[in-house]
Amino acid sequence: MTRFLHMLIPLLHGALVTIEVTAGAVALCIIAASIAALARLSIGPVTWMARIYIELFRGTSAMIQLFWVFYVLPFFHVNLSPMLSAILVLGLNGGAYGAEIIRGAVNAVPRGQLDAAVALNMPRFSRIRSIIVPQALPRIIPPLANLFIDILKNSALAGLVTVSDLTFQAQVQRESTLASGEVYGVVILMYFALAMVISLIMRFIERRVRFPVGSRA
Repeated sequence: MTRFLHMLIPLLHGALVTIEVTAGAVALCIIAASIAALARLSIGPVTWMARIYIELFRGTSAMIQLFWVFYVLPFFHVNLSPMLSAILVLGLNGGAYGAEIIRGAVNAVPRGQLDAAVALNMPRFSRIRSIIVPQALPRIIPPLANLFIDILKNSALAGLVTVSDLTFQAQVQRESTLASGEVYGVVILMYFALAMVISLIMRFIERRVRFPVGSRA
């Protein structure tokens, strides 16, 4: 029992670090995805810049992106901490996928409804708030839930740049105790629990979006 507690405490600390990295990356992902999606729906140089960002981050390995940010940027006098490097890469990587999710959901809104709103001289902001957002959000949330869980799983890459996350602590405990089965058994349960929390939160949000307070399911 003492050995188990000695192993569990560092793993719990690593889980907290994993939560920090995931939360920061998810927040950045939402911001980057929203901006890139709006840019892709625009015209001119802006949409090409967004497309380059999306294709670059979707077409290259997140691990290589992390190594590039952490090890290469210092040559250009840009020094980021391991934690910030991990959040930046995971957030931008997820944002590239999230941008296409948002763009696809917006494009799925029937064109006839937008044309009717324009014919009625409805202001652009009102069209977005009253027509696009209510219909796009229910389509966005389920794939975003999967994306956020992927960010959680990819947070294990943070240990490669010395972030003491759950996977990093698991490796340390495995080497010190040689109890691979116990260590990785606990770790897989922790990752599963964190993924379930994300899933439950997103299901709650999805339900609130589909059936706002005061409406019937």
